[in-house]
Amino acid sequence: MKTDQLKFRKESVWVPFVFILIIWLVYYINWRYFLEWNSYGIIPRTFKGLRGVLFSPFLHGSIQHLWNNTIALVVLLPLICYYYFKNWKTLVFVGILLSGIGTWLIAQSGIHIGASGLIYVLTSYMFFTGIRSKQYRLMALSFVIVLLYGGSVWYMLPDIEEGISWQGHLAGFISGLILSFLLDKPQFEPQYTYDWQHPDYNESKDDFIKQFDAKGNFNPLPLLRKDAQGYIYNDTFHRKNGSNHIRK
Repeated sequence: MKTDQLKFRKESVWVPFVFILIIWLVYYINWRYFLEWNSYGIIPRTFKGLRGVLFSPFLHGSIQHLWNNTIALVVLLPLICYYYFKNWKTLVFVGILLSGIGTWLIAQSGIHIGASGLIYVLTSYMFFTGIRSKQYRLMALSFVIVLLYGGSVWYMLPDIEEGISWQGHLAGFISGLILSFLLDKPQFEPQYTYDWQHPDYNESKDDFIKQFDAKGNFNPLPLLRKDAQGYIYNDTFHRKNGSNHIRK
């Protein structure tokens, strides 16, 4: 499997910025002009309610609801774009669809809105993928997810708090679990300390290895000169360092 580079990418900034900007703009416009867009949320098991699968993540019932989801997205989206860069589009867009459809199927009544379903998708995916990956970076990330959001598991149970969509939370959690098995786990490139650790290392081109004979005996080439650039053993190696003649 091809290894991935664990490095900072611009998506770690603009993806959460754009998503959060959209949900705040939608909330402001909806509140400012009394548009009642919250009616476009998920209405369980109705054809009309299916539109909420796409719209509900961008709709919020109160400023506190919006603020809580914003904080979670500020943390989770950069982590997804950094550690699971190849899968971030699938996790966001497919995660919204799966959690929305799951909510539409599980719930029995009411209008379900908010980005909580996506938040549970991301937390569930990072936790289960990290545990299954057996890579210390991703396992450590799973531990961080437990510390930050372990308590949110209670909000997938009925009657924990009035007014919350526990069905959306449960659907998001299950969706993240499913995606953790369907999507490829990243394999990060190891941190190399020495040249010989690289997979493309060729010992036949190593000037130190050349000093050993076929039996493994150390037979160094004669030292011709020593300067500020290091030891030069023969004329060929000397030319590699930018000179065409040997100075003694």
